[in-house]
Amino acid sequence: VGGGNSAVEAALTLAEQNMVVLSYRGAEFARLFADNRRKLEEANRNGRIKVLLSSNVKRIDSQTFEIEQNGRLQTLPWDHAFVLIGAELPVQFLRSLGVTLENDWTGNPLIALALTVLTFFGLWLFGGKTNLKIFDGLGSIGAALSLASIGILIWKSKAGNRYATLGLSFLICYTIYGIKSGDNNEFWPYHGWGHKVFSFFNRPWSFWYTVLYSSLMTIFGAQAIKRWGIDKHDKFQIWRYVSLISFQWIFFFLIPEFLFQYSVKYQWVGEALAKDPQFANNAWRSYGIIYAWPLFFYTFFGAPHKIWIIWGAFLSFVIIPLLVLFHGKRYCSWICGCGGLAETFGDRWRHLAPKGNSSVNWEKMNIVILIFASVVTVLVLLQDAITLFREPARLGLEGYHLIADVWLVGIVPVTLYPFFGGKVWCRYWCPLAKMMQIFSSLFTRFKASRFAIQSNDKCISCGECTRNCQVGIDVMNFATKQQQITNFNTSCIGCGICVTVCPMDVLSFATRAEMPSKLVQITVQ
Repeated sequence: VGGGNSAVEAALTLAEQNMVVLSYRGAEFARLFADNRRKLEEANRNGRIKVLLSSNVKRIDSQTFEIEQNGRLQTLPWDHAFVLIGAELPVQFLRSLGVTLENDWTGNPLIALALTVLTFFGLWLFGGKTNLKIFDGLGSIGAALSLASIGILIWKSKAGNRYATLGLSFLICYTIYGIKSGDNNEFWPYHGWGHKVFSFFNRPWSFWYTVLYSSLMTIFGAQAIKRWGIDKHDKFQIWRYVSLISFQWIFFFLIPEFLFQYSVKYQWVGEALAKDPQFANNAWRSYGIIYAWPLFFYTFFGAPHKIWIIWGAFLSFVIIPLLVLFHGKRYCSWICGCGGLAETFGDRWRHLAPKGNSSVNWEKMNIVILIFASVVTVLVLLQDAITLFREPARLGLEGYHLIADVWLVGIVPVTLYPFFGGKVWCRYWCPLAKMMQIFSSLFTRFKASRFAIQSNDKCISCGECTRNCQVGIDVMNFATKQQQITNFNTSCIGCGICVTVCPMDVLSFATRAEMPSKLVQITVQ
């Protein structure tokens, strides 16, 4: 009785000198090594093993056992029974002993929520922008209230209270993004004062946000280089992290914050562009050099210069598909700044990425964001020709900015890094990631894709590959069955950590992706 490698190997061994019946409750053997599957199919064809899928043992007597298969009962003789159905971790028993398991939610959520709200309330008083006379002059009290609440959250978090950690994480991420929107556009409780307080040396907070972002990637990227590159002697990982950090500093900091202005001032881009206000006054559009639509959502509207429109279209619909053809979704793990923060700052929590079918189903959310972005883009592009589209376009722009650009890119995913790994945005909501997966899936279907991860027959089912996958792929399941991992059957971003951590060198990058072969169904005649 059983459907894993242990049960099948026992059945194969016993079948050398015995008549064996193998009962498994599943409709197929999902986790067998390829060699075990081949031998089992051969033994079943030769009549040495009688395989009963979708079956359950109902009763065992002294000489016979009763088994139910597809609603039909049958009685068969037996001499020895081997029940190899795995083991279940005694979770409740361990918890009863006071053992806290990894990622257990500990603490009181209501207390953590109350402390978080008190912190915001204190900051509201401290800012002095309540517009309520009853709170005038209470800035120092507000500051004390906030400091006390934060102190308690820190204390509880250090004691292992995960709800307190969640509260702290949300406070930090909400504050960073809440004041980033600009003067008088800040979120409560920072409205009217937050941006000014956090702007230093005549530089706005948006500048310091980019400095903070890039610095975090560099500091934690250096740690990731040591962990996966130097310690594992893997040059692939060293170059990958060097690429991520370099793209961040050059294309997402130096160019938009400095080099673009210099190129206009000293006319490096030519006199015509340097004197064209439609180009020269829009340094923020230089993010579109690397960020493709729909990740860089504003590529095609907001009165862009035609050079940005041409490049944006070429990047999104020519360069990105070509990259995907040869490298799958490696844009996420080699180039993208969003993925860069997840791969560096979020690396320490990569093992917490949700696994299983439910988490894979959650990935369908990013198709909704992709459709949302596409619809709003079409409305904006057509609003001048069709006046009926103007109000929906305006509402769509405002809604997308608030929902996607602020909450789903910045606040929510980074808040959840310590609980669900770093790839929350990239995996569940990023529209560009979904667009690349669609391209890659089509390339695989038509046998054109050059991206895949393949495996040999040496897997020992240690589970390290699955544990360290940032996008929650059950890599071991593919490895044991020697099936390729592609973007047709997974959301793989090609980071290669699964290849790096494998102690048996089972996994490697393939030069051509193959469509998965159909499963062979074993039936009983």
